[in-house]
Amino acid sequence: MPGLLSKDRIVAAPGFNRWLIVPAALGIHLCIGSVYAWSIFNPALIKRIGVVTSAADDWSLKSVVWIFTVAIVCLGLAAAIGGRWLEKVGPRMVGVVAACCWGGGFIIGGVGIISNQLWLLYLGYGVIGGCGLGLGYVSPVGTLIRWFPDRRGMATGLAIMGFGGGAMIGAPLKEFFINLYYRAPEYLGPLGDIELLTRAGRRFVEVAGQQREVVVIGANDISKMVQAGPEGVYLVGGGSVGVAETFFTMGAIYFVVMMCAAFLYRIPATDWKPAGWAPPDSNAAEKKMVTQNHVDIDEALKTPQFYQLWIVLCFNVTAGIGVLGVAKTMMTEIFGTTLPGIVDGAFAATYVVMISVFNMLGRFFWASTSDFIGRKNTYWIFFALGILLYCSIPFTAEQVSVNPGVIWLIYFYAATMIIFTMYGGGFATIPAYLADIFGTKFVGGIHGRLLTAWSTAGVLGPWAITSLRENAVSKAINDLVENIDPQVFQATFGAGIGQLEQLVQTKTVTISKLMDIAPPGTVDPTSNLYNGTMYLMACVLAIALISNARMRAVDAKHYMTEEELKSS
Repeated sequence: MPGLLSKDRIVAAPGFNRWLIVPAALGIHLCIGSVYAWSIFNPALIKRIGVVTSAADDWSLKSVVWIFTVAIVCLGLAAAIGGRWLEKVGPRMVGVVAACCWGGGFIIGGVGIISNQLWLLYLGYGVIGGCGLGLGYVSPVGTLIRWFPDRRGMATGLAIMGFGGGAMIGAPLKEFFINLYYRAPEYLGPLGDIELLTRAGRRFVEVAGQQREVVVIGANDISKMVQAGPEGVYLVGGGSVGVAETFFTMGAIYFVVMMCAAFLYRIPATDWKPAGWAPPDSNAAEKKMVTQNHVDIDEALKTPQFYQLWIVLCFNVTAGIGVLGVAKTMMTEIFGTTLPGIVDGAFAATYVVMISVFNMLGRFFWASTSDFIGRKNTYWIFFALGILLYCSIPFTAEQVSVNPGVIWLIYFYAATMIIFTMYGGGFATIPAYLADIFGTKFVGGIHGRLLTAWSTAGVLGPWAITSLRENAVSKAINDLVENIDPQVFQATFGAGIGQLEQLVQTKTVTISKLMDIAPPGTVDPTSNLYNGTMYLMACVLAIALISNARMRAVDAKHYMTEEELKSS
């Protein structure tokens, strides 16, 4: 097996068609790119026990969003370590290890869901799966740049396009399997027909002489159910939300596809170049900051350019990744209550798919465009336009909460799709930017180390969006309670307003349930939960814009000599 996976075994023979590498790269990236559809799992994971809605012992949204964060952190760390290893052992061995980690991570995560062990989900999907993400991500990038020195941006765009498009395939597959394996819990009847008891913030009902915990579905909860059902009371602990079974199924599928793709990898011979191609003349290259020299991996870390590009990637990703982690939940919260006839669970799932489509298209479009307008100019567009779009989203959310209309949904949809083309374009263009600045010889390893920026962004983005959302939810609940008759509150929840904090912690009181008893004319605050996050992301992009504007060519002292190149 070591011989079968070795770098020497996969050197392409003369006449090899370089376009055959593209399907292998796409196969790997389409599988690992499904991480962008993580938000499809969120509604199911936070209803794992309650099934129709969150029960007191269910995991919180914040706790499951951080699984996505851990995966992204491990992606960057694995890429940083694996980048040097990739240069030594070649892409096939790295691809095989990636397949084992990514597929195995799903299996371990599924065991964690069944056994109610959240740490296993973090270990499996987050740590082990995240390592598979990082290794799978870097395995084709340097290889494709070497196969396509004439079109660096297009080459990396082709590979990384697959990562952006992974959710396009993964999201509907996950939705399909979750619905396939879903089993509704026992329905006891409408709320008015059931006598409930509230104890320690939980709701109970007497069944066959025993007190059984229940959850209550109100009118505003139906759009958030995995599968729509009647309003009323449901027993806790029965049925299945279908998410564990989905983990097992997806893990097996991804393992098989990635193993097949890894064995398709080939690398060019040392002296290979495309027929009829010659490097651009030095004057034309200088104008676009395209060097014909090479910088060693370790030496690149001594240049300011590496850290400028690190900031550019980190803050571009921070602005988009937090939204990606909660995309389905965000769509239902902003528009689900104001446009319930249009925005439901299926619509939100389609939104996640469309994010993947535009993320994927943006990777190819912007990376290819950068071949003509230059990498620096491409990032100017990303940041200047991104700032304007992020600042416009809170205005849209405020308008839809006061005057619901489809026009605001259309604008929000269009604005976020443009944002995600640039989010994906940033990923696809950065390897070519690195090759322009540091040369092509060690671009795979340098790219791997730069992906620690993705790890950092994987913490900053979800932390910002979940923390700010959590604060906004707390404020919204307190504001609503001030306008609700205490007697109505007592009759609805079986406990007084003095127990509000406990009722919120056990998920008995939510914004949607308070809106069911709020005075007529009360504006639902749900659509404004993400406003603070959007303004913060605009500020983050402004910092990235400044870093990109200061980019210059690497000082000649960092270039490798002819002797160093021959001995490397």
